Amino acid sequence: MTSEEIKDCYSMRDIVGRYGFIPDRKGFISCPFHQENTASMRIYEKDYNCFGCGENGDIFDFIMRIEDVNFKEAFQSLGGTYRKPSFSSDLAVYRSRKKKEMARKTRERQAEKKRLNHMLISVYRTYMERSEPFSDIWCDCYNALQYQLYIQGELNGTKMR
Repeated sequence: MTSEEIKDCYSMRDIVGRYGFIPDRKGFISCPFHQENTASMRIYEKDYNCFGCGENGDIFDFIMRIEDVNFKEAFQSLGGTYRKPSFSSDLAVYRSRKKKEMARKTRERQAEKKRLNHMLISVYRTYMERSEPFSDIWCDCYNALQYQLYIQGELNGTKMR
């Protein structure tokens, strides 16, 4: 089983119950990690938090801390099985990371194209307002503006007709 499957199988109440702790109706127990007279550790569905010492975590953290073991031992004590990664699984992870990275770079390039497009539209409109209508400068800006408006439609996914 994987760590996520184990977390789905066990609640935090199941884990603290293994060690003899019974949460009250509000979900509090006396914290096993520091000396106290009152119950200050709140047990939630999937994790815990001590308001006295600040200790918090999930089922694995609780077992690691109370038994003084590492994650692998806590994982195996709950029925987890560890497999050494194979070449194909490493390759799949690598390809997945590369795909995400390429998607992120594509989004960044698209955002930069949109930013540049908006800036050019603003510049051409400003020059058209400052120049005499139908002069050479005005006509050049008008044509360039029409092209940038077309590009804006393409970038936003709306086709110009």
